[in-house]
Amino acid sequence: MILNQFLVLAAILFCIGVYGVLARRNGVLVLMSVELMLNAVNINFIAFSAYLRSVAGDVFALFVITIAAAEVGVGLAIVLLIYRNLRSPDLDRVEQLKG
Repeated sequence: MILNQFLVLAAILFCIGVYGVLARRNGVLVLMSVELMLNAVNINFIAFSAYLRSVAGDVFALFVITIAAAEVGVGLAIVLLIYRNLRSPDLDRVEQLKG
């Protein structure tokens, strides 16, 4: 496959992730959308790494995977605390927790 096909795939995945973050109110679905965007970035890193015959993109992709795992852990803990306090994972109701 050529580089353009990977870039188009990554752009489509990133746009779906942005739509998921902006349109969803469920905390778990927002986290899944963020993960989709990070995977699109990883596809770009790996595609350019293969195209340029360099290992720098592979190393950056490993860092992104590590950061994504930490983000999921912290984000899921926050969503679980919101669910425990409000009995709903709806992110619009989070404003009730202020003060």
